[in-house]
Amino acid sequence: MLKFEDITAAAARINGSVLRTPTISSQSLSKATGADITLKLENLQAVGSFKERGAANKLALLSEDERKRGVIAVSAGNHAQGVARHASLLGIDAVIVMPKFTPAAKVVRTRNWGARVILEGESFAEALLFAQDLQAREGRTFIHPYDDPAVMAGQGTCALELFEDAGPLDMLVAPIGGGGLLGGCSVAAKAMRPEVELIGVQVGSYNSLSAFPGPATHPSGGSTIAEGIAVMQIGQRPDEIIRKLVSRVLVVPECAVETAITLLAEGAKQVSEGAGAVGLAAVMTYPDLFRGKKVALPISGGNIDSRILANTLLRAMLRDGRIRRLIMEIPDRPGVLADISRSIGEAGGNIIEVSHQRLFAAPSVQAAELEVMIEARDPEHAALITKALGEHYIVRRA
Repeated sequence: MLKFEDITAAAARINGSVLRTPTISSQSLSKATGADITLKLENLQAVGSFKERGAANKLALLSEDERKRGVIAVSAGNHAQGVARHASLLGIDAVIVMPKFTPAAKVVRTRNWGARVILEGESFAEALLFAQDLQAREGRTFIHPYDDPAVMAGQGTCALELFEDAGPLDMLVAPIGGGGLLGGCSVAAKAMRPEVELIGVQVGSYNSLSAFPGPATHPSGGSTIAEGIAVMQIGQRPDEIIRKLVSRVLVVPECAVETAITLLAEGAKQVSEGAGAVGLAAVMTYPDLFRGKKVALPISGGNIDSRILANTLLRAMLRDGRIRRLIMEIPDRPGVLADISRSIGEAGGNIIEVSHQRLFAAPSVQAAELEVMIEARDPEHAALITKALGEHYIVRRA
């Protein structure tokens, strides 16, 4: 079992090579959730994720012979960059095997940290098999992303800093993928604040601990915005710790993660990837568990694709009514479009997109169908704009 002394030793070992990230209280998130929210900003690490804590500690513990033979890791994201960066700092040759589907931006960032990247396998499992074969042939040391005591000790330094900086807390809520972050943080948290409640969070399609404290189940898998925790089964070592120290595991839906990413960006002014936002998603999905409590949330990573972030923000605005799609039946005559545009502008709305259809959708040859997407200040404002248009035209929401 991982010990608190392993984590304090890791903190001393990686001091100076890993950022001591800020711990901040967020009034905006507290107001939105009814809980007293504290954020640990791991999204500000050099590689944008807590993962470099574990990588830095593991690599620092290698023997001279192991350093000469080099290291190898399998990852499609944050672990890859953490290993690459700290191997480069220590002068260790690093090979990172990434599945062929890995986004190009992540491949480039990993190479930029100095690692040799090999794209192999149509799935993570195939990439892992290739890496294990290469490890055996070249004698490299395998750096596991989570199922390793040294890696978990490094991840646990996140909670060490959090509890030193935040003061008394009632709850620590952290994501569970392979379990390395929550495993390491649980040991540190219980040593420093035995009364604190520890809660893990998984996303719906990767909910292997949905029956917790019962046995693990086999999740459905598939696409998720929280790809950083898209792990089919938790690691053996983290599982042992979590079952001993964690009180409950919550599962959140995809839409809640998207809403949490949006709230972090708009309210806390923090960019978070999906996995980093699941803690806030849990607070929003299960408000009765957290209301009035002092809750700490590690924002575990900020490596979200800019296109996905943009789409997430727009989808959230569409869901909460700030963006509204309206379909209008209008007479096909000059000046109607200008009149509608003027009405929306005078009401304070912003037109994002317009589609004008004469031939196929209109019920009459003398009519047309207009689809317009508008942006409003809030749902009430959008309703006022819709009402104003409805006084002159047939309007329905798309």
